[in-house]
Amino acid sequence: MKNKIGNLIIIILSLFVWIPLIMILSSTFMSADEIKSSFGAVLLNNEGYATWSLFPKYISLKPLVELLFDSPEFFVMFWNSVKLVIPILLGQVLIAVPMAWGLANFNGKLKKLIFIIYMLLMVMPFQVSMVSNYLVLDKLQLLNTRFSIILPAIFSTFPVFILYQFFKDIPKEMIEAGQIDGANNFQIFINIAIPMGRSGIISILILSFLEYWNLIEQPLAFLKDASLFPLSLYISKISYENIGIATVSAFIMLLPSLLVFLYGQSYLEDGIRASGMKE
Repeated sequence: MKNKIGNLIIIILSLFVWIPLIMILSSTFMSADEIKSSFGAVLLNNEGYATWSLFPKYISLKPLVELLFDSPEFFVMFWNSVKLVIPILLGQVLIAVPMAWGLANFNGKLKKLIFIIYMLLMVMPFQVSMVSNYLVLDKLQLLNTRFSIILPAIFSTFPVFILYQFFKDIPKEMIEAGQIDGANNFQIFINIAIPMGRSGIISILILSFLEYWNLIEQPLAFLKDASLFPLSLYISKISYENIGIATVSAFIMLLPSLLVFLYGQSYLEDGIRASGMKE
């Protein structure tokens, strides 16, 4: 009986989580007038309350057509996001994977200090390091370029922390067996660490995609040229008069994140379990 009640509570709570997604999906096929009538009281500070219907009163594709055919800046920002996210993911794999492997399996006088520094940087919010990042990027003359977003993200400490837990969990016997067979450190890393840490690598790629696809603060702080803005800044530039386009663009922006999340859900669960392990 207790299990049934617990499952019922979980189902009800999950429905609340899905409400925003359902609202975005339904608003995609609403006309701009219907959306304005639903949210006019809130957006224009008028009297009354916001209302929302689960299904549109009548299906309209006008906002979708306007976005796809009359909003070229949307596609510019979409490709800007792609040009940011893909180099970040590739760079994190090249930097975080060997760094995590080194911290997990090689001993040295500075290992513990380096690990502590990584953990401190991981829990430090962007607002704390924003000024120092800005000054460094300014000295390197990278402000208002894509590299001002890509380079700091490549050296993010969170992927190292996740992969560290995976590599630490690899049985020492397997590493010792490889050494007995004559494999050097690089061969062990390629043939043992990467295959066994595959789920961890995929989980950091998924988590990083979800984070950097939705960047807000870094582009606002480091980019001035609107032609470099990612898609995450597109909705904030839309006025009340174009609210129909805003809802459609929100859905299109959400779609890649949703697909990536659904595809990598099992890998994310592995990553969450690993992040909860203690050394």
